[in-house]
Amino acid sequence: MTATLTQNAAPDIRDFSDVNATGLLTLYGRAMESRSSEPILVDEHAERIVEAIDAQIAGTSDPFLSMLYNKKVDPQLVVHAALRAQKYDQYAQEFLARYPGCVIVNLGCGMDTRFQRIDDGGVIFFDLDLPEVIAFKHQFLEESERYRMIAASVFETGWMEQVAAAANGPALFIAEGLFMYLEPAKVKALVLELQERFPGSELVCEVTNKAWISGMRGRMTASKMQRQLKLGEGTQYQFGLDSADEMESWHDGIEFLERWSYFESNHPKLGFLRIFRNIELIRGVQYTVRYRLNQAP
Repeated sequence: MTATLTQNAAPDIRDFSDVNATGLLTLYGRAMESRSSEPILVDEHAERIVEAIDAQIAGTSDPFLSMLYNKKVDPQLVVHAALRAQKYDQYAQEFLARYPGCVIVNLGCGMDTRFQRIDDGGVIFFDLDLPEVIAFKHQFLEESERYRMIAASVFETGWMEQVAAAANGPALFIAEGLFMYLEPAKVKALVLELQERFPGSELVCEVTNKAWISGMRGRMTASKMQRQLKLGEGTQYQFGLDSADEMESWHDGIEFLERWSYFESNHPKLGFLRIFRNIELIRGVQYTVRYRLNQAP
């Protein structure tokens, strides 16, 4: 059963935390790109959800919500959000091709509509986020036998029992735009817990170069998010890696598979930014890594 919009009115979103607001930003980015000429990504569900949210925030004086309502999102971010979503969809589809009927878990899902984009009729898909985000999301999307929402912190490992009960083999865990906002020690503990409970599974996650977390570079990153994207002071990066394969050193059995930067797509809509695909200082600031969480020897 494909999830559809409900008839319930959208709740007030002014109480969203700064980090949770980033999910609204990428939602609007996908919807705007979906409506553009020759879209990178078609996301009709994002378009419909944005229409419903617009009806709730019309006339708002909040700078962030006003930016969303007036579709003043940075064009580069719109392209970035669409290219990233497209790539993560591909990761999910490739995993499904190898493990039909598998479980996919969208960690810190925000307002993502990945299940609705990649559903092949067999996947069991979990959207996991904090209770306030899931309550908000429930206003627009319906659960089904194969699409379920879990209201919990990623660190409340009780949700893993529900996933384990549904899994009959390796699972895919996706953390798109999540880990960089979390405490490093907790990210490591989460990854090790996933390896122990779901051996043979894969993790796809977006990370930031550790050099851009603190000091002058960290302040530059925070300033850009708060000034250009009108996000709150709570959107501070905390977690980063020194290298793409760093997680291999966390425990025996963790296997680095690949790294991807959206510059590598070479899509025409990147414009002049395509020149950075060969400049490591730029393409290595923020990127995606894929790991296999093998059972430790």
